[in-house]
Amino acid sequence: MEILELNYWAVLLAALSTFMLGGIWYSSWLFGQMWMEGCGLTELDLKNSDPKLIYGVAMCLSLIVSFSMALLLGKDPTFWNAVVFGLLTGLGFVTAAFGISYIFEQRPLKLLLVNGGFHTVQFILNAVVLSLTG
Repeated sequence: MEILELNYWAVLLAALSTFMLGGIWYSSWLFGQMWMEGCGLTELDLKNSDPKLIYGVAMCLSLIVSFSMALLLGKDPTFWNAVVFGLLTGLGFVTAAFGISYIFEQRPLKLLLVNGGFHTVQFILNAVVLSLTG
């Protein structure tokens, strides 16, 4: 697919949707507490961080992910092809790669499940949004 053929509004919408998913996924409503425990972070650590830097960089990275996925999905992917592509990307590449690192780093399984689960859902959502709006 040519870069000029991309639907940049779809890329932006996909990036925003996965950015918002992260806000929900890592909130106290869902997996925030489990994630903090797995990372060894406290509420104080989060309060002492720079939210403008963290959220700004996270949004930029979400745009890169969406842009890359739009290029890889190609023109007019079907809904189910997008779902399968997102699932394989999230589970087959990201979660498996995290798993290799986490085993050697001796990180807890629950952290792998939280982070790998997020990225699997993120890539499925990203691909679906691109397929529906592209």
